Amino acid sequence: MLTDIKPASAATAGDHERWFAPERRAALLDLLRQLDAHGYDFVTATPATHRRVLARPGRQQAGALRDVLSWSLPFAPDLLDAEMLAALEAAGAVRALPGGRLAATLRVSRVEGRLFLHSAYPTLAQDSVFLGPDSHRFARWIAARLLPDAERILDYGAGAGVGGISAAGLVRRPHLTLADINPKALFLAGINADHAGIAHDTIKVAEPRAIAQRFDLIVTHPPFMIDAERRAYRDGGDLYGTRLSLEWVMQGLDLLAPGGRLILHTGVSIVDGRDVLREALRERLPAIGFGLDYEELDPDIFSEDLDQPGYAAVERISAIGLVVRRVD
Repeated sequence: MLTDIKPASAATAGDHERWFAPERRAALLDLLRQLDAHGYDFVTATPATHRRVLARPGRQQAGALRDVLSWSLPFAPDLLDAEMLAALEAAGAVRALPGGRLAATLRVSRVEGRLFLHSAYPTLAQDSVFLGPDSHRFARWIAARLLPDAERILDYGAGAGVGGISAAGLVRRPHLTLADINPKALFLAGINADHAGIAHDTIKVAEPRAIAQRFDLIVTHPPFMIDAERRAYRDGGDLYGTRLSLEWVMQGLDLLAPGGRLILHTGVSIVDGRDVLREALRERLPAIGFGLDYEELDPDIFSEDLDQPGYAAVERISAIGLVVRRVD
């Protein structure tokens, strides 16, 4: 189970409340509309790639809108046109820096043709809303494996909402439920869904079993890293970071309607040639009533993290796609 996320202290409670203000929601939605009208485009890289790019000469200050809302570079107020700067200020998406410069507090990235709000770089806070290269692989895996007649869709651990919004955009009569433990994720995911024109609701829960409804399609992209700071968007728990992936699948089985599917994308630690998630699923998946498809999508991701504590026995991290089909 994930740890609940609350404001850091009473002193920050006012800022926390302003974060979710209705007028801020409207302003962020307007910001996305403006960016689409401008033809804005950006694909978010891994944090390691982002860090390397910013270390290059001349990458210390923004020179264009894309640097502001993609690379999270500080900028001079006169860099942006008045309408865009006003939109960012109305959305509460900028903060003041020394020397009169500003910095965006959010990023905007495009995945499969749609814009998504998510947290600015670096994503160090416990309640960061993460979007990265995995989001693209997740969206494509969903597109390849969903059923077009699914109507009731759950995106569990929604984050920025990439999985659920991508799925809902591919079916005929969708209603999307976005579920996450992080209120900031639900706030941004809801705005992203509104901008995509997807009917949806949001629910704050700490684990799938807390949800009472049944769904034709569940999509989920659990955290899968071994994270010493236990950040909710990143830490996958024990089993070399695989615990949440295993638990979300097993709990999700009870939420599937007859004929329903659970589509998961995650990363798995490979230890002595063994896929620890596949082994655990073989032990726990019911022998009847469900079918399982399991595919390695990329044999080697986030290799830079193998130097971190907890990975001494891990030879690589693999991206996998999984589909559980309810057949009873």
